Amino acid sequence: MKRRYEALLMDHFTNDSQMAFVAGPRQVGKTTTCTSFNADHHYFNWDNENDARLFLEGPAEVAEKVGVSQHRAIVFDELHKFPQWRNFLKGFYDSYARGKFNIVVTGSSRLDIYRKGADSLMGRYFLYHMHPLSVAELAHQKMPAKEVSRPQPVSTLDFERLERFGGFPEPFLKHNARFFNRWKRTRLKLLFREELRDVTRIHEVGQVELLAEFIRQHSGQLINYASLARKIRASQDSIRRWIEVLESLYYCFLIRPWTKNLTRSLLKEPKVYLTDWALVDKPGVRFENMVGCHLLKAVTWWQDLGLGEYGLHFLRTKDKREADFLVSREGRPWFIVEVKSSYTRPLTKNLEYFQTRIGAKHAFQVAADAEFEKDDCFAYEYPIKVPALTFLSQLV
Repeated sequence: MKRRYEALLMDHFTNDSQMAFVAGPRQVGKTTTCTSFNADHHYFNWDNENDARLFLEGPAEVAEKVGVSQHRAIVFDELHKFPQWRNFLKGFYDSYARGKFNIVVTGSSRLDIYRKGADSLMGRYFLYHMHPLSVAELAHQKMPAKEVSRPQPVSTLDFERLERFGGFPEPFLKHNARFFNRWKRTRLKLLFREELRDVTRIHEVGQVELLAEFIRQHSGQLINYASLARKIRASQDSIRRWIEVLESLYYCFLIRPWTKNLTRSLLKEPKVYLTDWALVDKPGVRFENMVGCHLLKAVTWWQDLGLGEYGLHFLRTKDKREADFLVSREGRPWFIVEVKSSYTRPLTKNLEYFQTRIGAKHAFQVAADAEFEKDDCFAYEYPIKVPALTFLSQLV
C-alpha cells in the first residue's frame, strides 16, 4: 500500500543532503516505504546475519559493497540494534556517503532517544516519525501543502474498518477479525520478547507485559504511578522507567495537562493512549484513542517538516472541567477537541469555557457517527460540532 511517507522522503532528498531517519512502530510499513520511494537502492538489515557481519567489519567494507552496486539510495533497516550504530553511521556518512548517497535509516524504536555522547550525529540527519494510517492518508497520499487541508471524503466503510482494525496496513487491508486476532498476538509477542531484549536491558519482561495490559485496559485515563506500582509489585521508579520504554517501542504515548494561562488547572499525571487503538475493547474509548493518534500524527508531522513547534495536551481543572485534547502551536493554544460518539450529544459548555480562558482559536466537538460534510472546520472560531470524517480528513 502506497504511503504518504514516500512523498515525504522524495521531498527530503530533493531539498536536503542529510540522512533521513524514519522511526515508527513495528509493522507500520517502514521497510516497504523506505525501499519503494527510490527503486535504485541498496538494502541492509541488521537482522540479516550477512549484513550484521558486514556492519561489524566497519564502514569501509559497507562502502566497498555499495560502490560496486552503484546504487544512489541506501537503506539501513533496524540498525539501532547494533550497539555501535551511531559511530558506524557517522564514519560511513562523513567518509563515504556525504553528497553521494541518499541514506535512510529505519528503526522500530525511538531513534532520537539514543543521541547521547560526544559522537552525536547532530547535523547529519533529520528525523521523521512514521505513524499508522489515518483518515487523511486514506483520502490522498500527496504531501499536504499546508498544516490543515480542505476536507476530503473517505468512504464510511473505510472509516469503520480503520476504527475497528486500526491503522497498521496489513490488518486494515485484510479487515478480517480472525486475521487481526492472530496478527496482534504475534506482533505483541515480538514486541515484548524481542524488542525489549534487543534495545533495553530490562529483565522483568513479565512485569512489563502486565503493565502494558493495565495500560490497554485504562486507555485515555490518568496514570496513577502509585496504584500501578502496588498492582504490579514494583517501585514507582520502575513503573516510570518501564512506561518510558513502552513509549520508546511505540506501544503507547503520554499526553500532559496544559497549565499555562489556565487558573485552577490540574497539575497532575499524564494521560496514556495506545499507538494501536484497535487493541482497545470499548468502542467509545477506542474512538477517543483513535482521535488522539490522529492528533499525535499531525503534531509530529508538522514538527518533522519544520513548520513550527507543536504540542498535544489535555485540559482539566480542579473543579473537574475537562476537554480531551488541546493542540498548541508555538507555545500557544491553537484548537481544542472534545470527542463524542454521537452527533446528537449537546455541545459541551466546556469548549466555550476553555476557549474563552486560554484563547484557543478553534474548539471542536468531534462526533464519530456524523456523515461527511464539505465545510472547513477551521473556518469557524467558535465552538462547533463536527463530523469525525470531516475533521480528521483535514489533518495528516
